[in-house]
Amino acid sequence: MSLQTATSARVELARAKVNLALHITGRRSDGYHLLDSLVAFPQIGDRIAVEPADKQELRLEGPFARDLDGPTEHNLVLKAVSGFAARAGITLPPVRLTLTKRLPVASGIGGGSSDAATTLRLLEDFTGTYLSEDTMHALALSLGADVPVCLYPEAQRMSGIGDELAPGPVLPNCGIVLVNPKVGVSTPEVFAALSHRDNDALPLVPEKFESLSQLTAYLSSCRNDLQGPAESLCPEISAVLAALQEDTRIEFSRMSGSGATCFGLCDQKHAMDVERSLRAEHPNWWIASGPLA
Repeated sequence: MSLQTATSARVELARAKVNLALHITGRRSDGYHLLDSLVAFPQIGDRIAVEPADKQELRLEGPFARDLDGPTEHNLVLKAVSGFAARAGITLPPVRLTLTKRLPVASGIGGGSSDAATTLRLLEDFTGTYLSEDTMHALALSLGADVPVCLYPEAQRMSGIGDELAPGPVLPNCGIVLVNPKVGVSTPEVFAALSHRDNDALPLVPEKFESLSQLTAYLSSCRNDLQGPAESLCPEISAVLAALQEDTRIEFSRMSGSGATCFGLCDQKHAMDVERSLRAEHPNWWIASGPLA
């Protein structure tokens, strides 16, 4: 199939996926855990660029590029490229993909999944070939359970193994501060440490949160069922949460995903100041802030 490709670079922010609440509701016979989660995509993330080139290549840049283990060809971004070409039935011309890795690797905020999903969106625009919604969803799921939700970086409710998606609520204008202690935590070990796997689902999710206080009140009625097991394996998570809770500008804090990244919600005008304060007190932590939505 012939196609007309773009002649200039396409660039997009691959936003972090933050689990505002995460309930583990069961486990399938194949070992996959079932979940019910409210996720948001703040304006914090990696950067993906796609542009014409003489040969296909993936360039890794940014502060966390060195932490991407294994051969480059195993990177989810390149798997997204080959998967897209196969599902679209096209032969891609040579492209250069540049991944600027700003998010910590394996940190509970879906960096790799968001990179893959963003690459798929960019390839559609770059090639002018658009997959059906069902085909794109199946392709994303083949790359990882967290990739489908990252295709549409806006508030969503995800359930099943992460493949069942529904539109999330309208979120209030507020700020978020992400903090990672730069200590690795094993997701399989966190799940193995779970004492209860058949927990209740999320409470009824409103269509809209009018204010930050409404959002924090709702989140206070929810949990991250992986937080306790993760803290038992990685005490640094407790230190991060304590630092967030000690700052009176932070109105709510919790761990995201399986860790070790934690988030704090605050008034948008305070987000950057909170980030600066935490950086001064904890120079070895990774800290970023921005709008929640």
